[in-house]
Amino acid sequence: MALHGGFIPFCATFLVFSDYARNAIRMAALMKQRVIWVLTHDSIALGEDGPTHQPIEHVESLRLIPGLDVWRPADAAETAAAWGAALARTDGPSALILSRQNLPPQAGAVDGRGYRTLRDPAGACATLVATGSEVGLAASVADVLAAEGKPVRLVSMPCVEAFERLAVGERAAVLQKGLPIVAIEAGTTRGWRGVVGDRGLVVGIDRFGESGPEKALLAHFGFTAEAVAARVREHLATL
Repeated sequence: MALHGGFIPFCATFLVFSDYARNAIRMAALMKQRVIWVLTHDSIALGEDGPTHQPIEHVESLRLIPGLDVWRPADAAETAAAWGAALARTDGPSALILSRQNLPPQAGAVDGRGYRTLRDPAGACATLVATGSEVGLAASVADVLAAEGKPVRLVSMPCVEAFERLAVGERAAVLQKGLPIVAIEAGTTRGWRGVVGDRGLVVGIDRFGESGPEKALLAHFGFTAEAVAARVREHLATL
């Protein structure tokens, strides 16, 4: 349909089933076709369907495909921006990674540059970088740390590919690389190592999930404000 012209085709399914569509996604990227993939149920928070349906490596696996823009929006505003960017793009496909659970809206301007600075307090001791479903969690972590006198910056990064196309100076200003960087994403940690650097921390999941209710699973894997704040606190104490 994309090759024929006159249409902007999209395909929607669970994120974990992108494995079955990978050949088509890769071909769209190779042929630079404007195809949009809407991939939902983005993490272990989908719950009782268990590890077969809970994506761990899938977001990072999609980010490895050259020419594919992978968007993992944190709220409705970022979702609209991601959809707009996918429609506007004419030189390749885009994937929108969406949650199952409700997500709180975040304040701050949204555009297609691949990031949104949500908090930038004076005297910050670290920069938190999060995507999608974990941005709301990161905001709660920031609240916990601020109450302890440890203010942190917060950056939502819905599209790593768009962010990496920015000039080096702008990327450095967004991340404030003089500060320790903490990446928070409920999936494999490997892709974030290059972002956080040697002084950074990645909070993720490097094993398959479990079957259980959403909140129980998030607590089990340490994705609560208190648990993540404790990891950040412990990491900062080692620097």
